[in-house]
Amino acid sequence: MKTKILIFSIFALILISFSSCEELLDRPPLTTIEDDKFWVSESNLRLFANDNYTYFFPGYNSAFGVDYAPLRGYTFSDDFANTNKQALFETSVPTSRGSNSATAAWLSTYQGPTWGFYYVRKSNLMMDRINSNMIGVLTPEQYKHWTGIARFFKALEYSRLVATFGDVPYFDKYFTNLDTDIMFKDRTPRAEVMDSVYSNFVYALNNVRADDGTMNVNKYVVAGFISRWMLFEGTWQKYHKNDNARAKKYLELAVQAGDIVIASNKYAINSDFRSLFGSDNLSANKECILYRNYSAAQTVTHAIASYSNCTEAQAVAPNLALVKSFICKDGKVWQNSTVAKADSFNLANLVKTRDPRFEATFWNLPRSQSSTLLYACKFIDRDGAKIGSTGVGIPPKYSSSTNTNGYPVMRYSEVLLNWVEAKAEIATLGGAAVVQADIDKSINLIRNRPLDAEAISKGISKTAAMSLAALPVDPARDADVPELIWEIRRERRMEFVFEHSRLLDIKRWKKINYMNGTTNPDMLLGIWVDFPKEMSSFLVPAKVNKLKVKKGDGTIVTYDGNNKAAMVGFYLPEGVADRDAFTDKVYLAPIGKDQIDLYAGNGKTLTQTQLW
Repeated sequence: MKTKILIFSIFALILISFSSCEELLDRPPLTTIEDDKFWVSESNLRLFANDNYTYFFPGYNSAFGVDYAPLRGYTFSDDFANTNKQALFETSVPTSRGSNSATAAWLSTYQGPTWGFYYVRKSNLMMDRINSNMIGVLTPEQYKHWTGIARFFKALEYSRLVATFGDVPYFDKYFTNLDTDIMFKDRTPRAEVMDSVYSNFVYALNNVRADDGTMNVNKYVVAGFISRWMLFEGTWQKYHKNDNARAKKYLELAVQAGDIVIASNKYAINSDFRSLFGSDNLSANKECILYRNYSAAQTVTHAIASYSNCTEAQAVAPNLALVKSFICKDGKVWQNSTVAKADSFNLANLVKTRDPRFEATFWNLPRSQSSTLLYACKFIDRDGAKIGSTGVGIPPKYSSSTNTNGYPVMRYSEVLLNWVEAKAEIATLGGAAVVQADIDKSINLIRNRPLDAEAISKGISKTAAMSLAALPVDPARDADVPELIWEIRRERRMEFVFEHSRLLDIKRWKKINYMNGTTNPDMLLGIWVDFPKEMSSFLVPAKVNKLKVKKGDGTIVTYDGNNKAAMVGFYLPEGVADRDAFTDKVYLAPIGKDQIDLYAGNGKTLTQTQLW
């Protein structure tokens, strides 16, 4: 993927030149490749497709970029808290929300793209030129593969746009900007758009090569993203639209895609958890279906490890609600676990009693650099966190924007969790029930992930296998969620902390109410801290009337300078307050007034997002 980054700007210019007004194309361009001379070989098609990679598969992003990056980008969900008032949902229609740029910014509180169709247009252009310029140039196999690549990226972009905005204009073919009736078409109903996405995904799954070389999209990458987005849309249709027929259709494709990846026997859960995120080279990691490598020599680096190094501040940090969701190592919830001290939320006990992903995700001591005192060190290797915790002599690999650890863009564990959740949802719609064998080759395979030497030295052990005959009895389970689906959702929460999943998950499940700190007070708390023993540096005059803890009985104690011994309890991030009230309109983003006015100025209508 490193070489793909280098040509990104070139091919952004090429696409812009193809998209320009005809009167600007009456003489050969001096700085871009001529359209009619470009579509002459498979290698040129590959080059044209390459700039999709950094857009759709950003990994850790690059330099200090945070868009779609774990830890720094995905911070808006019920898993995290910050000091003072919590980040707000959008409350009013923006003046503008649109872009025709190849590097359009994302919307952090929706975790999706802004209103723009550059990459849709790019895919349509690619399909148009394949059919108009390359018949006879490509073999039938090449034709199917590259058409599948174009249709895959188009489906991927529409999946993200629909998840963000709901109804969006569906452009089924390439057009020039003289075709104003097409250009200014109103929004297409969500179901119609996603049925087209479904068809594009199916074509790609059936025609993209199983092997197109290292770091290139292949059949299994396609299948991985199909499992992600068909699970998303299937559950959205079920919980938001009550369209069970369409929900089942999409969920069945998610299962089919997962079946293809599983049956390939190409992938395995064969490395410890931290190696997935802290290694400089993921090429030998069989959990990685697609990954992004970084290289200091090629000046393609990032900053995410720096914000995992135990020195840099984590202004948005893991909260108590997330901590309580972790299963105990006996496979039971903390309220009824038989593990000693399972009901203790002191960090030392949490590390020993919880699923190994807890120890692999968080530093094992409270740290002031975290707003909740629980510090996430998931996205750095073991040495980096240790060196960083000293605050002295941190090398470039773990500091600034010169990090070189790679990122697993699509991993086998996600496919397995998408697959088993889709099967469980289908079962509620009249399909076959999930059986123990399904659990064994998904959740239990993940729970059997190898432990590294450091985890073993701490006495960490693997979590007991899940048994359908003895699912955990969780008193916190929502009454409208079956036990199995509840536990699958728990596995996702533990597996994907600070990754792409959580906000999109609670949106598709229609559970945005989890973001309400008044009804979900654990969302506004940090871990249990014995300040006299663990954080005596906080017991200073500057913290008087600021430092607060919440006791097990709900009593809040404020530090007054004379009650040091009483400062033991769940930490309240300084000045913490719930976000403003929100309504169901926040499930989808509004479009901007400027975009609506642009349509109106051309005699057309662009409908605003429902409820906005």
